[in-house]
Amino acid sequence: MTQRAPQDQRVTAAPTLDPSVPSPARMWNYWVGGKDHFAADRDAATRIIEAMPAMPQLARNARLFLADAVSQLVGLGVRQFLDIGTGLPTANNTHEVAQAAAPESRIVYVDYDPVVLAHARALLTSSPEGKTDYIEADLRDPDTILAAAQHTLDFTQPVAILLIGVLHFIPDSDEPYGLVDRLMAALPPGSYLTIGHGASDIQPAEAAELTRRYNARSSAQIRMRNRDEVARFFAGLEMTTPGPVPLSEWLPPGKVEVGTASDLAGYCGIGRKP
Repeated sequence: MTQRAPQDQRVTAAPTLDPSVPSPARMWNYWVGGKDHFAADRDAATRIIEAMPAMPQLARNARLFLADAVSQLVGLGVRQFLDIGTGLPTANNTHEVAQAAAPESRIVYVDYDPVVLAHARALLTSSPEGKTDYIEADLRDPDTILAAAQHTLDFTQPVAILLIGVLHFIPDSDEPYGLVDRLMAALPPGSYLTIGHGASDIQPAEAAELTRRYNARSSAQIRMRNRDEVARFFAGLEMTTPGPVPLSEWLPPGKVEVGTASDLAGYCGIGRKP
């Protein structure tokens, strides 16, 4: 059950924090130059960098994709966003990008990391015209997410679901395609699905080594997927651009950090529910 929190946000009781266990959100925070991480997170993140030295740049490029995607969605008329697996707040958070262009935008953030929860409650505040909310939940529990999100979002109007850097944490045994289908089925026509997903087939040797090292150091295991597997998440949707495409093909020239194997960040795309 959720309860009302400051800034009109709904949260549930946070799980026990264990700083000795690396967290995907805190590792990502380390890669993008943040300060909200523990020694275990830094150790695990450093070992990933040994397999993929460009990982910090890739993380920053993925953040650029988030901001660019939200900007495009606002331009398409979207004013409601469901950001699942949001991670720790940094620059260009979803609500900041959306409300800068459309102050009336409403955003619901979803994550299950207790450090993310603490920061979200303090930092993810809304414009006066719009609204932000935070749900502590796992992508594997779409019913809880959908029920809580409707306290803030109007499901009779289009909603953009953001799944950036989260689906590769869902193994095949947890039926990731079914989870995405259940989320999209609850939304009206004109809603959008935005995905950023780790790639297994762009530089397969490096991707396989990254996967091995990550899974050896983190309690959250990753499952990279190839282009066809990522494209399957968009089945039945109308792609806004040919896709999914590697991140380096999505971002405008000059925005991708040069000197990186940015394709390794994975595939990305936006699909519209007809």
